[in-house]
Amino acid sequence: MTLLAVERIKLFTTRSPWWCALITLAVTMGFTALITGLADANDRITVSSTEFGYTFGLAVIMVLAALAVTTEYRFGTIRTTFQAIPHRGSALLAKTTVVALLAFVLGELAGFGSWGLAKLIKPSANLALSSTADWINVAGIGVVYAVTAVIAIAVGILIRHSAGAISLLLIYNLAVESLISLIPSAGPKIHKWLPFNVAEKFLTGNGASNGGRASNTGPPLSDSPLSPGWALAYFAGFALVLLGIAIFAANKRDA
Repeated sequence: MTLLAVERIKLFTTRSPWWCALITLAVTMGFTALITGLADANDRITVSSTEFGYTFGLAVIMVLAALAVTTEYRFGTIRTTFQAIPHRGSALLAKTTVVALLAFVLGELAGFGSWGLAKLIKPSANLALSSTADWINVAGIGVVYAVTAVIAIAVGILIRHSAGAISLLLIYNLAVESLISLIPSAGPKIHKWLPFNVAEKFLTGNGASNGGRASNTGPPLSDSPLSPGWALAYFAGFALVLLGIAIFAANKRDA
């Protein structure tokens, strides 16, 4: 518990987490307000469409998590941490836990905040959380944000440079997975198992929360063959394996 308290203090005494938290909520909820407010009578607003902006917040969560570890390498404070806590893995796991919990809370606020904002703007829309798919689509965002934070911290530990880690994370999430699917023959097969595509499967499943709307007016439906439960397990397993590799590398090299 002491390590968690130390990491919490270190995280919240810098400005970047606060700014990232505000930006995460602003972009996710702002996008929902924009889409819902501009929708006319012919547009069908559903639970899924209210959460379409979560991908923008996901990018900010990556930045927050990567900065949480790379700034320590940048300013050399990680050396002091490792001197005070010889077991580097414990220190890095404590940092990961704190950042992942923050990401989870932000995801829940963004998910339910976006849904609630849409209900205020379009009170006549059918936005009741009446199925498991609806609940996962909203509450699952916090889970995806938390697991994404673990991935971002692992990348930050491996690269140790803020610009490099953030660039790699954003380019991969925003471009690489989509481009891989364009590779002839093998591309679509590989794309089915890429981590963020699988995370989409957890959130949107088979589209039950789409309410019959067109797929291009909400989060894209994943082509992963996994069920939502197994998709979450796969995504979390990928994050834990990557974190394990990162901690192993941190133990083998100089701080």
